[in-house]
Amino acid sequence: MYIRLGSTLLFLALATSGMAQTKFQPEDTEFYSPKPRIVSVQHNVPSDAIVLFDGKNLDQWTSRKTPDQAAAWSIENDILTVKPGTGDIQTKQQFENFQLHVEWKSPTVIKGDGQGRGNSGIFLQGLYEIQVLDNDNNPTYVNGQAGSIYKQRPPLVEVRASEDKWHRYDIIYNAPRFNEDGMLIKKANVTVLHNGVLVQHNTPIEGTTEYIGLPKMEAHGAGPIVLQDHGDLVSFRNIWIRPL
Repeated sequence: MYIRLGSTLLFLALATSGMAQTKFQPEDTEFYSPKPRIVSVQHNVPSDAIVLFDGKNLDQWTSRKTPDQAAAWSIENDILTVKPGTGDIQTKQQFENFQLHVEWKSPTVIKGDGQGRGNSGIFLQGLYEIQVLDNDNNPTYVNGQAGSIYKQRPPLVEVRASEDKWHRYDIIYNAPRFNEDGMLIKKANVTVLHNGVLVQHNTPIEGTTEYIGLPKMEAHGAGPIVLQDHGDLVSFRNIWIRPL
């Protein structure tokens, strides 16, 4: 039985009440179904992942400007590189909640500074950008450096490239939710690991990642993954996604 005292509940086991305390056995709180499905990992790719780029072709991608045209970026030695002036590329498939893995590398020859230094981006649902940028000795606004939600949230820490100069993003994304009237009822949020280091932790996304002005939030459904052509020779490899 219990007695309420103010806002606190005090649970009293009264031996004289005649109410025996429930006795549990270990097996009373064990269950055996449903069983989680099995996912194996080969060459660092989960068996249930959709491979978006494995070095062979761009069959999973189209031009963003002209979706009925093939993506025009360059592939050499299993590496995808921005072809400046051809525009962004996007996945043919649309996604909502997902786990995304992308590896990227700044150009061999770096030109410029600030936002003109190895700039690209990964747009979630085609709307919300996780910044790609060469950060090494490159002062710029912190909510525009690598690992940031562009123009919204800087990374928790600044992560530098590994010895081979490649970066890894592992992104866990939950899409925003809207009611039937198109009103926002739950913001999107994202967790990002940059080279295995946590840089965004369940971070809310306020809306579109605008270069000028405030974020916008309009009702939408599933959307593509977009890679940005910002005019720099940024390279990508080993891109896969797991819808959640």
